[in-house]
Amino acid sequence: MHYNAYAMRRHHEELLQAIGRRARLRREAMGLTQRELAERSGLSPRYLAQLEAGDANLSVERLTDVAAALGSSAVALLAGGEPGAATAAPTARDAAREATRTRLRAEIDLLLDARDGAELGEVRRWLEARFAHRTAPVIALVGLRGAGKSTVGPRLARRLKLPFVELDQRVEQAAGMTLAELFAMHGEAYYRRLERETLMALLAEPGGVVVATGGSIVNDRETFRLLRRRAVTVWLRARPEDHWNRVVAQGDRRPMAEHPHAMEELRALLAARERHYAEAEHVVDTWRHSVDGVVDTLVAELGPAAA
Repeated sequence: MHYNAYAMRRHHEELLQAIGRRARLRREAMGLTQRELAERSGLSPRYLAQLEAGDANLSVERLTDVAAALGSSAVALLAGGEPGAATAAPTARDAAREATRTRLRAEIDLLLDARDGAELGEVRRWLEARFAHRTAPVIALVGLRGAGKSTVGPRLARRLKLPFVELDQRVEQAAGMTLAELFAMHGEAYYRRLERETLMALLAEPGGVVVATGGSIVNDRETFRLLRRRAVTVWLRARPEDHWNRVVAQGDRRPMAEHPHAMEELRALLAARERHYAEAEHVVDTWRHSVDGVVDTLVAELGPAAA
């Protein structure tokens, strides 16, 4: 039963890859770019790139739209030929790609054969987080503490009709303790591992979400790379005095307690992380707008990505 399920899944994957290959060959034969095909079909360039790579979550309606834009039919893309025409022969590039895929699959099989159940579970969670098809977007807010993530996030989520999640709260739930207790008992390395596992679980969920990340997530390059691949990232940029005032306004006076150089340390921390935050897809200067103004700006900037 397990083998049959695996064989069916492999057949499904191979069918999607074959459809993607046929669509790409026909598009190239027509001299169209993916963007030009997107305009003709009404689909996004990102979706078409996934389709041609064999990674798209394909429906009959979308397949019909692509086929019509290519002057073909859904049946032809599925069956591999045009009525009354010969099927296009695989090119040398197709053969090289298939050889590479075969080699990589064999190498992956050898690598996984040596893993135990727990490690295979970790691999599966990573793959689901990295490649799972989503029905709605993940919008991740990044920035130093006091950037406004916990204030802007819920309002943005309501506007987009998506749930809002604080990633660090999920980490606390997974650990069964507060972040302060977690760091005191287990240290930063344990927190980083739990943060990544929590993020992978969140990204593997099929629905959309607005997530406020921890201010230091950019310090873990692997975790931040995963986030940027699977989410629409937004840096809520603020000035040092904005970070300071917002934290104090929340009733937290720890920044200045017995720290005469706290502001200088804050400026240095922000300067050290700015280049990483700047890797986000979108940047909004929060001091230029009210909270609602920031949300309006984001909704306008995200456009189709938030649809």
